[in-house]
Amino acid sequence: MATTRPEVEITDVLLRDGLQMESVIVPTDVKVELAAGLLAAGVPALEVGSFVHPGKVPQMADTDEFLARLLPITDVGLPTLVFNRRGAERAVAAGARIVRLVVSASEGHSRSNAGVGVAEALDRLQDSGKVLDDHGIVYEACVATAFVCPFDGDTDPSAVADVVERLLQMGAIAINVADTIGGAHPSQVARLMHRLYADHPDANVAIHLHNTYGMAAANVMAALEAGVRRFDAALGGLGGCPFAPGAAGNIATDDLVHLLEREGIATGIDPDRLGAVRRPLERIVGHRLESAMSRVEAGAARSGAPQSTDSQETT
Repeated sequence: MATTRPEVEITDVLLRDGLQMESVIVPTDVKVELAAGLLAAGVPALEVGSFVHPGKVPQMADTDEFLARLLPITDVGLPTLVFNRRGAERAVAAGARIVRLVVSASEGHSRSNAGVGVAEALDRLQDSGKVLDDHGIVYEACVATAFVCPFDGDTDPSAVADVVERLLQMGAIAINVADTIGGAHPSQVARLMHRLYADHPDANVAIHLHNTYGMAAANVMAALEAGVRRFDAALGGLGGCPFAPGAAGNIATDDLVHLLEREGIATGIDPDRLGAVRRPLERIVGHRLESAMSRVEAGAARSGAPQSTDSQETT
């Protein structure tokens, strides 16, 4: 584990994005155990659920209870997703300390995800933001389909910039741009990041990457070169969006930590402890995980080779 001050911040989104597409409903007790393991590994923030209608995303129906059980045991960020005023009111009632407001940059995904166009969705978020402001709850803003939309194709960077401008004016403390379906490529990531930093040099910008086409790691490097230091990832590479056809799993937290630490970039996360949290995850969700680190470990086990640790020592 790196002992120097972390140079990047990783928010693990396993407990929201990672589980929302699973066919199994993971019990709250199991989620609490997973969260405790991630915290023990040094993960600095966990996205722990979303305040959405349980009929639409039943995997997130226990967000209120789950958050209430985590708040007393940690001071780290535990953001939950909110799409409208009702979600904001539920977040307030649950005692949330930080919330992520979500809006799409593309019209097609906005109508699929929120049921309205981008302009109306932003108006709704303005109302949600006021509810949160009135109760002293800070919020970040997540911009879905910031690069590619499953309905509209490539997203115009100017459209993203307009949405980001409105969100910052509302009072969002950070902006998280999402490659919702994993269709972005490195030069596209670099262009958008440079555009956003040119418009807002002091903005706190994060990026949320999916690995549909195997380009998430390359997109991380492009984002790093553009100045991004905050990343979302999901342990084991789980994830996807029920309202975005074609969305595959997130970049894996275990792979991202391995990549960054091998590049000499401190994450503050213990890769061996992270591996220990990952091992029971395959049994919990009932299928193979997508992360490279899980495949490496499984291959070593099948071959009878000595089990290597996630932190790869070199001589």
